[in-house]
Amino acid sequence: MTSAPEPLASINPEANIKSILEWLALAHGRTGAEDADQLHRQLLLLREAPIPNIQRLKLLDLLYVQAERIASAELPRLKKISLPISRKLRQRVRILLDLLEIMAQDYFNTLADLFDPQGSSTLHFPHTSLRRAMGAIAWQVRITHLIASPCAHGLWQQLHAAFNTARRLGLEDFPGPNGGPSIRHTYSAILLSAIAQPAAFAARELEFISEYIASSTQPLEFFDTPPLNRQGIFWIDPDKDFPAQALIRRIPSPDTQVLYFCCDLIADNTLKHSKALQQGSPAASLGLPAFADTHTGPGILLRLNKLWGHPVKRRFSRRRQSYRATICSGLNNLWQLIRTPEKFNGFSEWMVTNESPDGYALMHVSGHTENIRVGDIVAMQPIGEHSEFIPVWHICLIRWAISENPEHVELGLQIFAPKAIPVEVAHPYELSSKVSALLLPSTPPLRPTQSLIVPTGLFKENTRRIIVILEEDNLEIREVQATRLDEQTNSIEIFSVSPDETH
Repeated sequence: MTSAPEPLASINPEANIKSILEWLALAHGRTGAEDADQLHRQLLLLREAPIPNIQRLKLLDLLYVQAERIASAELPRLKKISLPISRKLRQRVRILLDLLEIMAQDYFNTLADLFDPQGSSTLHFPHTSLRRAMGAIAWQVRITHLIASPCAHGLWQQLHAAFNTARRLGLEDFPGPNGGPSIRHTYSAILLSAIAQPAAFAARELEFISEYIASSTQPLEFFDTPPLNRQGIFWIDPDKDFPAQALIRRIPSPDTQVLYFCCDLIADNTLKHSKALQQGSPAASLGLPAFADTHTGPGILLRLNKLWGHPVKRRFSRRRQSYRATICSGLNNLWQLIRTPEKFNGFSEWMVTNESPDGYALMHVSGHTENIRVGDIVAMQPIGEHSEFIPVWHICLIRWAISENPEHVELGLQIFAPKAIPVEVAHPYELSSKVSALLLPSTPPLRPTQSLIVPTGLFKENTRRIIVILEEDNLEIREVQATRLDEQTNSIEIFSVSPDETH
């Protein structure tokens, strides 16, 4: 079991180095992530040892390999989490993030000596230290995205400083070892992953996005002024601890020196890849990760096309609020709740912190959150002083989730409809295989036709002869067709439907 690192004993430098070398010998060939606390201790021992810089860098490089091994081994566990993550897992992640932070800072600390004209650091070059410092930062960003947590204070500022140093030294396009990515490519990948709104994707989707960026995007080009006749323009203030900002949403202060970059060409490629996948091209033939072949792969690429190439302003301003609401999450749970409300008790309680005409931001108060997933459907009902005269369950989609600690979860909900009708759907020749679904009434002019919420992968766009069974006062059977796919996530799909009159 992973535990917090023990305080270091007061030992001499030779003992520190011996301890590190002995641990490296034992760690050679390991494949798991159970010894993160041990690696953390070795890094602290190395910090205490007053040894020549060349020797320090050699040991740091050996420890970096172990850090990458541990981070890679931890990823499968982070793909299956629910929010908030457990205390045990958060402790494991905290140690991993701490050791990556130490590693990045220690690589930065070596650069001062490497630039010393009196130094003799001929075995190590600045681009290696910069690349590995940025690699440690990239792991931190990737892990915090997976656990829906904010990045550590100062991390973005540190990343921008590393890239600026590489540019100043003319090393940003120096190729990585064995054909690996350059510093510019690593920096670009981190920026692209951050502006893809990671809080709006599930963990498996985030991993696909990371793999797609690594395999299918070109390094960004940076400008001192906004390029003309380009779309998807973002900017960075290297002196600020923030990721890139979309120019259409926020304009930089005129007295700051910023870097601009455009994502329109990258966004165009995601659109081409999405269309090719929809037309039947296998992911491997396009050089894409295997996840692109899944039912939701093309849809994620369409979302990236909009996020990178066509960022938009917020449609409505938010109003601060402070009232409580009850939430029920998951399609099957909503179906049972609406059909037999007197028998259902799987609720959680939340505080609405702000709202706009199209959604809410909420903070968890009590109740279980194991079923909370980004992209899932939920029903929300205000309680207390804000409860409605005739209580209704508002049907919403979880757009984003943030969790800063084991007791804290925040959600962003998008409103879809003020009510829903529980139905069952089936194909005409498979009536014994009925699936629970929700029918949303039309709400002109926003939604001129009815919509059907079903589990992801059940139907395709333009599917005909869908049997819809309603059981209210009487049993009613309808036959509809899915005219348009309006929403797709890893959990549900929402189709506009109309009566099927083809026979």
